[in-house]
Amino acid sequence: MSGETTDLIHPVILCGGSGTRLWPASRESFPKQFIPLAEAHRSSFQATAARVTNSNVFARPTVITANDARFIVAEQLAQAGLAADILLEPARRDSAAAVAIAALHAAAHQPDALVLILAADHVVGDDDAFAAAVQACSLGAKAGHIMTLGIMPTSPATAYGYIQPGDPLPGAAGQAGARVVQRFLEKPDAARAEGLIAEGALWNSGYFLFRADVILDEMRRHAPAVLAAAQASLSAAVRDLDFLRLDTDAFLASPQISLDYAVMEHTDRAAVLPVSFPWSDIGTWGALWEVSQQDANGNAVRGRVALQGTRNSLVHSEGELLTTVVGLDDVVVVATSDAVLVTSRQRGGEVKTLVEQLRARSEPEADAHRLMYRPWGSYQRIDIGSRFQVKRITVKPGARLSLQKHYHRAEHWVVVRGTAEVTVDERVSLVHENEAIYLPIGCVHRLTNPGKIPLELIEVQVGSYTGEDDIIRIEDVYGR
Repeated sequence: MSGETTDLIHPVILCGGSGTRLWPASRESFPKQFIPLAEAHRSSFQATAARVTNSNVFARPTVITANDARFIVAEQLAQAGLAADILLEPARRDSAAAVAIAALHAAAHQPDALVLILAADHVVGDDDAFAAAVQACSLGAKAGHIMTLGIMPTSPATAYGYIQPGDPLPGAAGQAGARVVQRFLEKPDAARAEGLIAEGALWNSGYFLFRADVILDEMRRHAPAVLAAAQASLSAAVRDLDFLRLDTDAFLASPQISLDYAVMEHTDRAAVLPVSFPWSDIGTWGALWEVSQQDANGNAVRGRVALQGTRNSLVHSEGELLTTVVGLDDVVVVATSDAVLVTSRQRGGEVKTLVEQLRARSEPEADAHRLMYRPWGSYQRIDIGSRFQVKRITVKPGARLSLQKHYHRAEHWVVVRGTAEVTVDERVSLVHENEAIYLPIGCVHRLTNPGKIPLELIEVQVGSYTGEDDIIRIEDVYGR
């Protein structure tokens, strides 16, 4: 970021949520910001990153994400033809710690840098209006205010916090429509939401724009423990491939608290710009229905779906599965390869509690998909039994798995597409389509794709235990 002008805005995308209210499509192993939900061909994370690519307005973006999501972030950026600095959080500490890291990261190159905080999982219906709002906010941010975008409500929503605006800001920022924040309000019940809208309150979008030095000063005043942990973790960070890995011990010392609670509810520098572009945080399946294209009966569908006598519903079907609904109104039906959710649209927010119950029962579907992404590609479980497991493995061109061994299982690989370079102990072999190779228990082995197309193979595991924790890594180019 060195050498950039003061006027450039430094976007920081917070990408650490799990999105459990959108289970079973969104799970811990592959959360909602990485799934094409509101759009068919790109994720909300990719759409968010694309929204801040105008080099006349924005500097190179920074993404702050969880360690386990680092290769998904890198892959989706590459797919979209985008680039960013990627900082890795060792644990979730809510937004205050991430914002402190973002401000420190920008201030290291430019102390008064303008920093824009964005969530990775929001949907914006008008990118041009968003960019114009950010530029209008920059007038207040340059003057030392901590700006936020307040969405003009379209309904008495109970899923969002609210902001009560006060007097106009002085100078150009006030002329652009920015106002002092009178107070932040918690998520209300329906009656209170209607009253707040009548009083002119705005939805709290969670977008913030500020000078790095300003937010750091306010953190020193109101959240010193958060700032101290962020400073220590960033100063001790280490470079890992294309990622900057924050120090674990220092980061864990940070209190787990949001920016709203840590700073915004206490500062006298908060200001808000009312905006009216279409926006949603896609917090529930019902919220996704609201922003999705609907047919004449009010139904929003995705995938192989057939409906009869059904209205105002969302039906989401993944893969080749055919999902049918007859005679139901105002429902959500989500079918994946290993789980099905049926709920009313109005009670979709309770899915998070359902997932907590599944975790308490140790149901693997609570957090893990059958299709699991890895830095080298992906694998999908086809079948599993008491002494066997069958997977479909895809390896990207030029990628390689770790050099590893297993204590409890043997494996049999059958190549169905491409060419595999297989190391078994000291022997290296090329295995072509419709050829197979056997890996006995305890052998040291590695799989590499030396070709120009994806390598696909079927893996059959047989043994007393087939869990992922029976992988003993000896060498790994991805540092796992």
